[in-house]
Amino acid sequence: MKSYVSQRAQTIPPSGIRKFFDLLLTMNDVISLGVGEPDFNTPWNVAVAGIDSVERGATAYTSNKGLQELRDLISSDLISRYGTSYDPENEIIVTGGVSEGLDLAVRTVVDPGDEVLVADPCYVSYAPCVTLAGGIPVSLPCPADEEFRVTPDALMEQVTKKTKLLMINYPNNPTGGVMRREDIMAISDIIVDHDLLLLSDEIYAELTYEGRHVSPASLDDLWERTITLNGFSKAYSMTGWRVGYFCAPPEITAAALKIHQYVMLCAPTMSQYAAVEALKRAEEAKDRMVAEFRMRRNLFVSGLNRIGLPCHLPKGAFYAFPSIESTGLSDEEFAERLLLEHQVAVAPGSAFGPSGVGHVRCAYAVSREDLEEATRRIGLFIDTI
Repeated sequence: MKSYVSQRAQTIPPSGIRKFFDLLLTMNDVISLGVGEPDFNTPWNVAVAGIDSVERGATAYTSNKGLQELRDLISSDLISRYGTSYDPENEIIVTGGVSEGLDLAVRTVVDPGDEVLVADPCYVSYAPCVTLAGGIPVSLPCPADEEFRVTPDALMEQVTKKTKLLMINYPNNPTGGVMRREDIMAISDIIVDHDLLLLSDEIYAELTYEGRHVSPASLDDLWERTITLNGFSKAYSMTGWRVGYFCAPPEITAAALKIHQYVMLCAPTMSQYAAVEALKRAEEAKDRMVAEFRMRRNLFVSGLNRIGLPCHLPKGAFYAFPSIESTGLSDEEFAERLLLEHQVAVAPGSAFGPSGVGHVRCAYAVSREDLEEATRRIGLFIDTI
């Protein structure tokens, strides 16, 4: 029988980190630094708001755009935090997490044959989303010696007449790198001159440790050509609630809403009520979590450098991205042997794109005690190589 699987589905590779997670499930006494989610519970008042919506029968579909109250709160929050202005009526859609927002954004603006620049290292789903939309993903290198930032020179080298969209994620998964205001301004003229769209995934915005996150859409020259994605998974420890949001100029938002209507209808109703509570009354819980992540970052990165794995100090998110080149192993060999021989799970950097080769991603979203023990075990592993 012939294969009925589409060419696009056949083209995308399986996740480069999945096999390590599958192996991890078969083992005992593993310290996992591989999972990209906070180890904190959802703030209890936020969880209660979701439970309450069930108890009072508020479980029907919402507007396709999302609850009006939630969109109003998102709009106010973006203005107060980042100076980014989006009209809750026609420029914001509540999505089923940022993952849906990402897929929605790409399918809304990418036509078959369009080239999409993907700042690399990057989250594993970016390039596959482009491929599934019929676009052509093109790696935009953001190496360690540039602090994993997009630079004007690198951008100019990759832009062609077919380039339509630039995808960035800052603070960055997997590196913890950030783009400062001057960094964004340095590439804004190129984006405008080449008539590019910008997709800015800002899910880690609130996990910025030095200064304040800068949203590209807060720059006047970029607002009209920027799609901003954000959500509640990381800052409010709500990964399983699956609620995010998509913000863009009206024409793009209206087109995205048509796709959203057909494939999603609306984000989970209970999760939307929980998100309302998060924006109203979870600031202190979020700030405590961010402060703890900052402490863990300092502890863990210091430990990695001490045992001989050079690691820049990440300025956001909750990932360290040390170089393992000095060990003589590939990043996949390093990750697999570390897991099998010393029961510490990390993700190989090559899973996040060509610029990740020779690194491993370590999520410090575990207790300080586990981080200290993981550092000890990694040190023992390095000594045996």
